[in-house]
Amino acid sequence: ILLLNRLMADFLLPPVPDNPTGWGPCAVPDQFKDMPYQPFSKSDRLGKVSDWTGLNPQQGSYADKKYANKYTSQYSAPGSGGQYSYYHEHDDRFQIVDTIKPARTSYFRGGRGRMFNFRGGRGRGGGYPMRPNQNQNQQSSYNSWNHQRGGRGYQQRGGKNQRGRGGRWNNYNRNNVSRKSSVEVKQDWAEVESLDFARLTKLKLPDVGRPEDLYLAGRMEYYDRKWDKINTQSEVKLEEVNRRFFTVTTTDDPIIRKLAPKHGTVFATDVILATLMCCTRSVNSWDIVATKIKGKIFLDKREDSSAFDNLTVNETAYDAPSQDPADVKNAKVLSDEATHINYCLSQQVLKHSETAYDFKNENPFLEDDDEEDVEPAASVGYKYRMWSLGDGISLVCRTEHDAVLAAAGGTPQFLNVKALNEFDTKTEWRQKLDVQSGAVLATELKNNSFKIAKWCISAHLAGSDLLKIGFVSRTNMKDNKYHEILRMQTFVPQELLAQINLNVDNCWGILRAVVDVINRQDEDEGKYVIMKDPNKNTIRVYKVPADTFSEDDDSDDDEEDGIPEEN
Repeated sequence: ILLLNRLMADFLLPPVPDNPTGWGPCAVPDQFKDMPYQPFSKSDRLGKVSDWTGLNPQQGSYADKKYANKYTSQYSAPGSGGQYSYYHEHDDRFQIVDTIKPARTSYFRGGRGRMFNFRGGRGRGGGYPMRPNQNQNQQSSYNSWNHQRGGRGYQQRGGKNQRGRGGRWNNYNRNNVSRKSSVEVKQDWAEVESLDFARLTKLKLPDVGRPEDLYLAGRMEYYDRKWDKINTQSEVKLEEVNRRFFTVTTTDDPIIRKLAPKHGTVFATDVILATLMCCTRSVNSWDIVATKIKGKIFLDKREDSSAFDNLTVNETAYDAPSQDPADVKNAKVLSDEATHINYCLSQQVLKHSETAYDFKNENPFLEDDDEEDVEPAASVGYKYRMWSLGDGISLVCRTEHDAVLAAAGGTPQFLNVKALNEFDTKTEWRQKLDVQSGAVLATELKNNSFKIAKWCISAHLAGSDLLKIGFVSRTNMKDNKYHEILRMQTFVPQELLAQINLNVDNCWGILRAVVDVINRQDEDEGKYVIMKDPNKNTIRVYKVPADTFSEDDDSDDDEEDGIPEEN
């Protein structure tokens, strides 16, 4: 036993420090003094000795974002170095110059993205249509283009039409531009109602019956069919037309004043009515003066208002013309040019040598003078028509036809002639009209949605059988005085209304809503201003003093005397 004890090593029990107030060592060894302590967990990965790529993996130039938090401790924030992190005082000002080009989005590559593709990709986006056959009907080519998946217009999913790019065509022109109001709102004007477009687009007034023709007047010339054969290779110069055009407002119309005592409760012209019925597509500000006399409402335009007599250009386009007067292509200059082209084209395409088509009565706006230097009146036929809107409300409107087309059966077809004009080389009508007329028309429907909608609803109110639209371009894009007619295209108003997704029942509903706002006022007589807000999608109705615009309207004295009696 003694021998075994000598061979065995001595076991000395080391000193065990006691920490009665906690757990862990009671004192720090000398070699570890003043060294920061980094908490750790048993589940932490031990595979990263040092990090040379930066403290934040999201900002490091060489960081692997896939494994950004692989070696992160649960006791430290992701991306931080814990207690051993080094922070330089100039790190916050340090930036890495990235020379890598950003990847292009899918809708510019024609890929499989959800957006539309410019090059006709295979995905949901679709793309522009291929060039249609030159012998193919242009209306059908546009119709087929409009229903392609992912086109600029409407997408078909699940059998229902859904709007692409956020919906309405005039949503493209939603730049943060402060527009001017068409009329200055005075302090004594009281706002009686505010109608936003979101509410107006949901209104409908179905089952509006066929109109009753109360009075027919005017003289119209026949349309020359040779204009349907022109193209970009055989363009024709647009000629100046010296004819008188009448843009008489409602209360100045002698026929409306004659019909007012016995017919109708609401009176307007087709231009004023179309502006109000298609207001949800408008962008610029406009205003209508509503005068209530003995319970009857007269919708008028102001004397100095150009929103109804002049045509707008690219009003609903994304890059709408500037409102700056210093710009050579500002909205006012382009509007005057478009209006002049529209007047000239509507008379140039007619047969001036043949016998004209006469309504029962003469033009009510012709002056009784025998001067030889007076310019002849333009070809126009007026129809004064009345609709019943329900609840005792009847509408009397003056509508217009521009020309007559001789039909094979002998029954004449009434038509309206309008013009679209090109003022910029970017549209390239001369290269596209003959081979891509559907794409050209679709672009114009997007850029001039409000203007074309008013043309369609005016033709619908007048009962026109056809709508002729001419494409007129500048001879030199830098000169706005000389133009050429490139093409004439024919549409049926009802079919074009369906193609541009303009619901006639909704148009009647908007009109009825505005009429009801005025009828709800307690007074039997009063004056109101219906104005499109210049910067919001809202229609505002103001009650104004009776003498408002009296300096611009010479007919106010007659209105105050009441409705004239029929002769």
